[in-house]
Amino acid sequence: QEKSCHLSAALLGEDSEISQDQLYELLKYAALGKCHNAAQPSWCHIYHQSHLAGVLVVVLHEMSQLHFYRFYLQFKHLRKMFRHRFTLAPSANFPVSLYGEGTNLKSQNTPQGFTSSECITKSSDLQCDPIIRRYGEKKQGLTSYTLTLKEQKENDYPIEGSPGCKGYISTGCDQQRTDSSPLFGLDCEMCLTAKGNEVTRVSLVDAQGQCLLNELVKPESTVVNYRTRFSGITKKMLIPVKTRLSDIQTRLKKMLPHDAVLVGHSLNSDLQALEMIHPSVIDTSLLFARSEGRRFKLKFLAKAVLGKEIQCEQKLGHDPTEDARAALELAQFFIEQGPTKVAELNLEMLLTAEKLAEVSQNKASLQPQGCGFQEQLNEPPPLSKPCFLDCLQVTGQKPLLLGRQGLDFSGLYHSNLSTSNKQILQRALEDVPLSKFSIVQFSLGPEYLASHLHAGLYEKVRSKLTDMLTIYAGPFEENFCMKSVKKEFGRCGPIQSLTVVTETFQPYVCIQYEVLEAAQLAVESLNGAEVAGSCIKVQRPVTAAMLDCNVLIEELELDVENEGVIYVAGLKKSLTETDLQEEFSQLKDLETLFLPKDLQSGKHRNCCFLKFHKTQSAVDALQAINGWTMKGSELRSRNALAPGHLWRWIWQMNHSNGKQGKHIFYEKMEQLSNSEQDLRKKVKKLDHHIKKLYRSLQNNTLCVVLFPGVYSTHGSQSGLGLMGIKDGEGRSAC
Repeated sequence: QEKSCHLSAALLGEDSEISQDQLYELLKYAALGKCHNAAQPSWCHIYHQSHLAGVLVVVLHEMSQLHFYRFYLQFKHLRKMFRHRFTLAPSANFPVSLYGEGTNLKSQNTPQGFTSSECITKSSDLQCDPIIRRYGEKKQGLTSYTLTLKEQKENDYPIEGSPGCKGYISTGCDQQRTDSSPLFGLDCEMCLTAKGNEVTRVSLVDAQGQCLLNELVKPESTVVNYRTRFSGITKKMLIPVKTRLSDIQTRLKKMLPHDAVLVGHSLNSDLQALEMIHPSVIDTSLLFARSEGRRFKLKFLAKAVLGKEIQCEQKLGHDPTEDARAALELAQFFIEQGPTKVAELNLEMLLTAEKLAEVSQNKASLQPQGCGFQEQLNEPPPLSKPCFLDCLQVTGQKPLLLGRQGLDFSGLYHSNLSTSNKQILQRALEDVPLSKFSIVQFSLGPEYLASHLHAGLYEKVRSKLTDMLTIYAGPFEENFCMKSVKKEFGRCGPIQSLTVVTETFQPYVCIQYEVLEAAQLAVESLNGAEVAGSCIKVQRPVTAAMLDCNVLIEELELDVENEGVIYVAGLKKSLTETDLQEEFSQLKDLETLFLPKDLQSGKHRNCCFLKFHKTQSAVDALQAINGWTMKGSELRSRNALAPGHLWRWIWQMNHSNGKQGKHIFYEKMEQLSNSEQDLRKKVKKLDHHIKKLYRSLQNNTLCVVLFPGVYSTHGSQSGLGLMGIKDGEGRSAC
């Protein structure tokens, strides 16, 4: 049965802002797995990555988090499809930050970078691969990959009765091996003596990679060259050593079962140095076959196939245990994946790419230091990131890019340019299922992306958000106690500002909160209540922009990212996160606790968010917490409204005071209003395009939708990312 991929990410508060490097980390691992030096992202976890059917990245050109929340109701499908959402730091060069810089390979007459799905390598192209020619395409058991007697003779393995093997010791194992026989990784380090190569260190690991033997050995003859650079052995290390070769031979004979299969890289050298004969061997230097008798180095194979760095230059010499384990894992990978999967890695092309990168790096290091533009700014040159899509390209898995004509793709090759989002969608529905990694780029069109429109949009969102965070309470008596009012409303959450309205016959109070939940809690719990000796009404401002406020609140509460998340207010600021963890530990299925902080002072606010594994547990917790007294303070709670990534953004907008572009672009606001109705229609259609594309994806496809944000010297806007792995019901899996 096919394993189901799923994704986990704890994206609350400060942890919900993701850098471009972290996004690159996610996409690299999703595209390559563990085969090409990729690693699990540090901020989320992809389970069963090897079972991913593909990766789709949808880029909404020059759109930001601002667009998503300005047109939140129009993005009806987008906000319901993805459980994971994060704020994305904007970048000056978004394409490069997304997938790195290309290596400009021109091999095999294929165009650089992206290409159309028609260029995807067919399985028939693998027929010429040395691995397929040697082993065929089908997966086989380990006995199919052990060297025959003839192959051992051709590759200078010690053979019973052969000239030059006089005095050699047999391991005592027989040739009755099966596909269930145990594998052991073996590696030795040698030095040069008057006799020739002699063993100075031996390592043996079992099939689980556990080290069974790691022993220094004293050579019989005088050492001529310790080969410290490669062996790591020094004269000082061998002075106290008493173990001799005969001791190691005896121990190996006892340790190896009768059907043991030894695995090593150029294992013949190790067995010759050990002066031992063993009938069943897998040699990874021959297993990963190349043409014309050439061999891949172990260091390269470990990096390209396993994603592991071994034999690092920082270390003194090789670590034989590390090398033995690497050879073992390479053999296990080959046996488990089969020849076709290994051939698809296209190791020859990866080696070429590595060499080209080294040459490029060497050239860069030889360039004279001048007074370049970066130096004039006293800034270090930006660190280049390798384009992980090159690795896909050289393995024949051509990445696909679909986008509009006129958009900047940073010079990367692409043949799929369209004139409208509809055309892009039609091509995507045809081509994305054929590609392992696809980037589809939609745009609202240049008329909606001008900077003055963006600034006007920012002002509208900031204004509406301020209104949603604001409540009016009253009327109060002339000499009411302001301290009592502040205390009562403060129990709903952190207050940004509190002022008395004097334009009315009786005094009212205007309160602006820092979080949406606090304002909503105040409306729900204090409207009609008696505060400071008066029965008061609590309401939000009544403006044209606020007429749909209740609808927006309802939709925010139903947002999939808020499932299982509740807001708790009324906490004493003296309580630490540890205190709260202890107090709330009795709540069932509690997954995460987020305690917001003032981003300037770093002080905790008087509220927190609790995320539960199950939605029902959150419902039960709400009932339990309301009216709960903690350290003498009565708690209030409700369902969360603002997804985790939004808290920081709200705080930043709250503290910007509308400075961004207001005085420069105010006269353009009328133009924005005139076009906003059309813009809503375009956004709604765009949302429908993404829904249609998402539904066409295979199960176990990772889909990431990106609002890249705007990077500008006049004021940048954060981006937004939504992600999930499609499950069998067309939703994104947790």
